[in-house]
Amino acid sequence: MPITIKSDREIRLMAEAGQILAKVHEELEKAICPGITTGEIDRLGEKLIRSYDCIPSFLDYHGYPASICVSVNNEVVHGIPSDRRILQEGDIVSLDAGVIHRGYQSDAARTVGVGAISDAARKLIHVTRDSFFAGLEYAREGNYLFDISKAIGNYAESRGYGVVRDLCGHGIGTELHEAPEIPNYDVGRRGVKLKAGMTLAIEPMINTGTWEVDWLDDDWTVVTRDGGLSAHYENTILITEGDPVILSL
Repeated sequence: MPITIKSDREIRLMAEAGQILAKVHEELEKAICPGITTGEIDRLGEKLIRSYDCIPSFLDYHGYPASICVSVNNEVVHGIPSDRRILQEGDIVSLDAGVIHRGYQSDAARTVGVGAISDAARKLIHVTRDSFFAGLEYAREGNYLFDISKAIGNYAESRGYGVVRDLCGHGIGTELHEAPEIPNYDVGRRGVKLKAGMTLAIEPMINTGTWEVDWLDDDWTVVTRDGGLSAHYENTILITEGDPVILSL
């Protein structure tokens, strides 16, 4: 699949999608508290997305049964919401959401604490977010795609964390997942040269222990192999002739 360069119109629509998604995330984060179920989070997320006349990107995508991926503690991504899963004080929860706005997509994820959390959990969340911004420094026209990957991985690994290798970021546009795939670690190659007009979803997934993961029997939920905590931070960005633009903040 070729890597598409977006037109000014497409960029405008993706920026609108990103701003809507940012507002959805802000409201979801406000709702996170001990006692809420992951099913309630999903229903709130879908209600918010549709209130902006948008479509949830994830609902029924390859059969995924919800609008918001809600992943708790050792769940890396793709946790399936349930009214039986009740968030507890001290949990961390990753919220991954996407919107389709007038045919164009935005994708973003945040990890937040539930009530008071441990120092280790707080540090994991901060390092995961900061690793995204370490990669963003290289998201510039003329650099290479895997410069981003290397910067993310080096940042997290130098601080003692495991960087998930089985999952990656991606291009985005009219489709949720477009070329190219964007690993979060040094793959030892340069990849494609970055050009203005590329839109990418950059999403480090960082573990307190090993980078290795497993899939649960539901065929969706990815968990850390050693049971350690995992955090996820993602934004949809635009490559420009100057500084990169985060569309989902």
